[in-house]
Amino acid sequence: MKNDTGSAGHAETRRLAAIMFTDIVGFSRQMGADEARMLRLLDIHNEIIQHAVAEHHGTVIKTVGDAFLVDFPSVVHAVQCAQQIQSQLRTHNAENAKEKQIHVRIGIHLGDVVQRDGDVFGDGVNIASRLQTLAEPDTICISQKVYEEIENKLPLGTVVSLGKPQLKNIAQRFAVYALLPESPKGLRQTLGVQWLKVSRRLRPVHRAVVIGLLLVAGTLVTIHHFPFLLPSPQPLAPSTQSLPLPDKPSIAVLPFANMSNDPSQDYFSDGITEDITTDLSKISSLFVISRNSASIYKGKAVKVQDISRELGVRYVLEGSVRRSDNQVRITAQLIDATQGQHLWSERYDRPLQDIFAVQDEIRQQIVFALKVKLTPEEQTRFKTAPTNNLEAYDYYLRGWQIAFRSTKEANIQARLMFEKAIALDPQYAGAYARLGATYWIEWFSQWDSTPQTVERAAEMAQKATVLDDSLPMAHSTLGTIYLWKDKQYDQATAEMERAIALDPNYALGYDGLAFVLMCVGRPEEAIEAAKTALRLDPHNFVRLNTVGQAYVSARRYEEAIAVLKRVLTYNPNFWAAHWGLAVSYSELGQEKEARIAGAEMLRLMPQFSVEAWKRMAPFKDPTVSERFAADLRKAGLK
Repeated sequence: MKNDTGSAGHAETRRLAAIMFTDIVGFSRQMGADEARMLRLLDIHNEIIQHAVAEHHGTVIKTVGDAFLVDFPSVVHAVQCAQQIQSQLRTHNAENAKEKQIHVRIGIHLGDVVQRDGDVFGDGVNIASRLQTLAEPDTICISQKVYEEIENKLPLGTVVSLGKPQLKNIAQRFAVYALLPESPKGLRQTLGVQWLKVSRRLRPVHRAVVIGLLLVAGTLVTIHHFPFLLPSPQPLAPSTQSLPLPDKPSIAVLPFANMSNDPSQDYFSDGITEDITTDLSKISSLFVISRNSASIYKGKAVKVQDISRELGVRYVLEGSVRRSDNQVRITAQLIDATQGQHLWSERYDRPLQDIFAVQDEIRQQIVFALKVKLTPEEQTRFKTAPTNNLEAYDYYLRGWQIAFRSTKEANIQARLMFEKAIALDPQYAGAYARLGATYWIEWFSQWDSTPQTVERAAEMAQKATVLDDSLPMAHSTLGTIYLWKDKQYDQATAEMERAIALDPNYALGYDGLAFVLMCVGRPEEAIEAAKTALRLDPHNFVRLNTVGQAYVSARRYEEAIAVLKRVLTYNPNFWAAHWGLAVSYSELGQEKEARIAGAEMLRLMPQFSVEAWKRMAPFKDPTVSERFAADLRKAGLK
């Protein structure tokens, strides 16, 4: 032991200590939902922990809300205390309804600490805190040092190695272990630890395969937020046949050209295009093509008549943006593409602070030109600007563009942009919605698989809906979380339907709803939702794949095969289509074709496991997962 004196005269003691860090799962979110109930549960939680700590000779260093930081004289005491806490909480949970249950994560490490003025600092504390975030609900996560001290001294139950994960802000890597409850119906049946175990052992290339397993299990669950989770959507080949015009005014907003001398300003012109598209999309009496399909015409000289035929719309809006210092020039023109006739055009030279007013004027001119009537709800919705802070809006646009790059680093950069937007305007609902989506993608992609990440996604999406309940993305994010994390099918369906009610042209929302409907056993409705998504986004082969997967779900296998074969003409390496073919051919008894599709699956995803897929598949009826698993085995997959 070494005694020091700090520079300010504070007494410091450095020593080796066993540190335990505990945290209640979802505490902040549940406090927001029912503060009185959570305060009662917090009292029960605190009593259980304080009693266990005292019994095992620990010292509570500090508490922060629901979190406890505890110092023990040995790791044996620390682990025994943690085991007692989890055991007593399991007993409590078994006797109470779900809303009255308490689920805790615990991390334990043996390391150097500095004790100063009644507080404790150092790597021992930091690592224990990081280990706690790695733990799944109801488990204990311990470091290699702790495991070596106790493996022959204590009954540990089921121990799962998590490999040597990279802990945030901790340079050293070391083995980490999870102690699981013994109940056969316990955590071992859940996804989290399995994916912690797998993802930290695999090299990055194999980890991508594991992510693929998640996506196959869900048959494209989250592409309605971030298409970059899958191979980049490639445009469908132009059809020689015209798409029929809808029975209401139909429009495509082409990418506004960046007329600034600085190419880095593309994010601004793209953002203006997105905002105008989104505004028009929320008008129920308009049919609006998804920006994803309209974006393939960026920088191309294409006749508007061809655009009309390929997208199945009558009207096209095109324009340009020039930004210079605090001024902006926006030009826009509305064209009847079937006739090649200009209906309206305008140039706006305004201060940058008037950017939202300009967008509103463009929308109003289009509504007037097309003789469209807004509902009272739509009129109210358009009265409020998303933010009054232009710098926050600029960060939002930057984040929006970065988010569509297909890397972990881009997701982090986008998050920083959204966080800066929120720091400048804490009431910026759209920024909260986008921020929540980055957390969801991080969790779903297994870049950070800790429960806190997905809880943060839910927290941000809920914050967005509190500030502005009219944001489709916030509701669809909540829908996917309800489905994947909580298996709350009614809530997932309701949130997806709410997103579409707010934006009747939300192709991504229809795609997400189609998947939820497949999972809850409503395949015919899923087919209709998927077809609507494809009609709104006709240049996206991912939407076509969703139609094929919906046919698989409905047991309409011949139709599924026809659609999925078409998907593969656009991307032969699109594994989800091969998955659907393997199932369909197996169901039709075409073993040779099924095995060919299965072989393609293995070529693209050599680590695919039928059992892992079955554990993750979020189908409400377990017999569906069993049937598909049997089909995959017939196709030669194991």
